[in-house]
This record gives sequence, structure tokens and C-alpha cells, in this order.
Amino acid sequence: MTESFDALTSLVAGGGVVVLSGAGLSTESGIPDYRGPSGVARRHTPMTFQAFTRDPLARRRYWARSHLGWRLIAGAAPNAGHRAVAGLQRAGLVDAVITQNVDGLHGAAGSTSVIELHGRLDEVTCLDCGNLTSREELDRRLREANPDFVARVAAVNPDGDVDLPDEQVAAFRPVDCGICGTGMLKPDVVFFGETVPPQRVARCFAAVEQARSLLVLGSSLTVMSGRRFVIRAAKQGIPVAIVNQGPTRGDAHASVCVDAPLGALLPELAARVAGNAATVGV
Repeated sequence: MTESFDALTSLVAGGGVVVLSGAGLSTESGIPDYRGPSGVARRHTPMTFQAFTRDPLARRRYWARSHLGWRLIAGAAPNAGHRAVAGLQRAGLVDAVITQNVDGLHGAAGSTSVIELHGRLDEVTCLDCGNLTSREELDRRLREANPDFVARVAAVNPDGDVDLPDEQVAAFRPVDCGICGTGMLKPDVVFFGETVPPQRVARCFAAVEQARSLLVLGSSLTVMSGRRFVIRAAKQGIPVAIVNQGPTRGDAHASVCVDAPLGALLPELAARVAGNAATVGV
């Protein structure tokens, strides 16, 4: 661990870092991940784009669950790991952040030049007219449409979904677009089975190709959506460092791998490379 941390420190101290973050960075903010130590993949099947758009019952189920789960994610605060990344950026060592997360916590921590690969859960889009509105506005409309909807939430899933029994779902009433009146609303995030907008992917590739190093934080890199950037960096001869709890599918491409909790390691890394914790605000 010491040897790996020293190698990680040397790499980050060189600057020109692009960060690629995953759900493991947000677990200490109370948002579980799918595959890490707090992973829920074995008991939770995420909503697919196909089911959401084609099945009214699946759409009702999603909005009923997400209506409750959104409140928990909206109340989440950046943790020490997010703040350390923002501190590294203020110190001039991190040029950009690519995040697979939809929680907006990088921006809340003060990071800039954040590319939200899979979108943001706090925005809602109409699939018919394309109008984009805030999740707060939708939350207000859903509360008005469901004044008697009461359900108990035991835990929230990484996509802002919660588990609810069918009888509670059946009592929930979704709403359509408030602009065009009939359009199907969807959170402005990339569902499973949906494609990331090509322009967004191109921005990510451009950032990676201009980087001196790629630093992966809290991602198992199980899906190609994030792993492709690690593969591209390796092909370009750009060093890759991975900090995650447990092995990842990108380890073979990495020159440095550190298995450690991000909330503890990142503030120490930031303090080491930027001089002290006060300087980087962690």
C-alpha cells in the first residue's frame, strides 16, 4: 500500500490529471454503489430505457420509487473525497473531472470542468418536446398530484430508486410534461440500454487524450461506458492510476492500483501533493 501510494502521489503531483469517478466515490455521502462493498447489484435491477418508454406500469413504478429516493439523494452532501478532488483542481493538478455519477456532488464540492457522463438526476427532460426542467419543479408537481402518497423508505439505490411494494406503487399518479402537456417525462440521466450522447463521449475522449494521467476513483469499470476511457488512455501511452475498494476490470491497463477507502486516501493525497490540507480545502 505504501509503495502504491507513493507512486500515486508522484503521478498526481505531475499535474495534468483527468479524474474518472464512479459510484464508489459517493458511498460515504450515503449513496450506495452497485458493485463495491455496499453494492446492491445482486438485489436490485436498474430500470432500462426500453422498459421505461414502452411499459406504463414500469414507468409508474419508477416514478413512485424515484419520487421518494430523489429526496434522499437531493439531501446528500459532498464527502471528503469529493472535496479533495475539488482541492486538487484548485491547486492546478486536476484539469477535468469525468463522472459516471448522477448525484451532482462534484459540482457541489466546488469542482469545475465536470463532464457528467450519465447526466444529472436533478434535471428532467420531456422525451416529446425536449423541454428541460428542474427536479425540484417536478417534485412539487408530483406532491400536488399525490397528496396522500405515504411510503416508508428503508434504503435508496444508486440511481435514486427505492424498493416499494406493489400496492404502494399502484396508488401513485405520475405526471406528464408541464410545457407540452402530454410528453413523457424522464430524468435527464442515461438509463441502462440507452446511449450516452455522442458529443458528450467525444468531450470525454478529448479530455483524456490531452491528459498527462488518468485517475480512476471508485469505479469497478465493469461496463464499457467508463472503461473505454481507460483503454483509450492506455493505448495513447497515458499513465492510468486506479483507486478503488476491490479489483476492477481496468487493472490490467493501470500502472498504479490502490485498494483503499476514498474518503480517507484522497484527503491524504491532496495534502501530500498540494502542501497541506488547508491549502486544498479538505
